[in-house]
Amino acid sequence: MLVHKPAFSKSLPTDSQGYREAYSETISMAEEIRRNFDLEVGLVLGPHPVSWENQIAEFGLKKSTELHLEAVSLALEHIDSGTANCLGEVGRPHYPVIEETWEAANEMLLEILSMASSAKTSVQLHVEDNGEGTCKELSQLCRSAGLPLDRAIRHYAPPNISSEFTHGLSATVNVGKGSIATLTETAGRSSAPWGMETDFLDDRNRPGAVLGPKTVPKRTQELVFSLLSSGWEESKVESLMQNIHSDWPKSLYGI
Repeated sequence: MLVHKPAFSKSLPTDSQGYREAYSETISMAEEIRRNFDLEVGLVLGPHPVSWENQIAEFGLKKSTELHLEAVSLALEHIDSGTANCLGEVGRPHYPVIEETWEAANEMLLEILSMASSAKTSVQLHVEDNGEGTCKELSQLCRSAGLPLDRAIRHYAPPNISSEFTHGLSATVNVGKGSIATLTETAGRSSAPWGMETDFLDDRNRPGAVLGPKTVPKRTQELVFSLLSSGWEESKVESLMQNIHSDWPKSLYGI
């Protein structure tokens, strides 16, 4: 999955045309990968919540929000046409902000989830890590917006994928060190689709950030051995791996 990211080192889009151009760069990148490497590439397209928060100081809360929702609408057009597969990353700031900004972020997120529900698309969420509390709040927002919980994908999620933790949300787990033990412990209590991710950034100034491309295959092998050692039957492990790496991603991202 190729996820659109804002170029914080450059000027952020200031109007719809700016977002059209920014999205076009990501779309072209996906096409280049498919053409040169014969890989299946799904595209996650949308405005990042950090961009919205950063632009409040420049444009004010109202205009920054209007621009953000325009960018969501444009991403949904690409999804409807088949150019992209999923709306994201959208969400709310993952760092402390003033109460007014936090309330506005949640109001805007509810509107975005409602738009996604109407468009019948899945949503990749960028949010803060407040444990189970974050999942509970997000599930409530999804219900209010009419978005099926399994269509809301918590990106960079903790490895606890039990139903009591996720509250029915789908998740892509950041599989850093220490993730396998918790995945093994909670996999049997999961009711929603989940996957594994690296959140890899191809940044020359930060080699290997966040996790390198080889991490998911490595952690997959570790998870297989861990589940088998904990008493899972081989056929059950095979089925889970098929879901994690093929069936669920195709379903979640509409590939």
